[in-house]
Amino acid sequence: MGSRAREKFATQVNSEILSALRRIAASEGRQIQALIDEALADLIEKRKQGKPRASVMAAYQVSHDKFGTLYKKLAE
Repeated sequence: MGSRAREKFATQVNSEILSALRRIAASEGRQIQALIDEALADLIEKRKQGKPRASVMAAYQVSHDKFGTLYKKLAE
């Protein structure tokens, strides 16, 4: 994300998330725009690395806990 050019876009966000974002921005003395840039850059980097989302890993863990023995038998 080397370019510093800016482009406006509009979106909607959950009001609780926006409130939390405003609190973080105020406590850190930063603009919301800077936090959004940071969050989006972080998301893009995580996706490039191919790391699974936490929710996916949590679902996998539940499945493994429940069916781990079956998975081992199927692998044989």
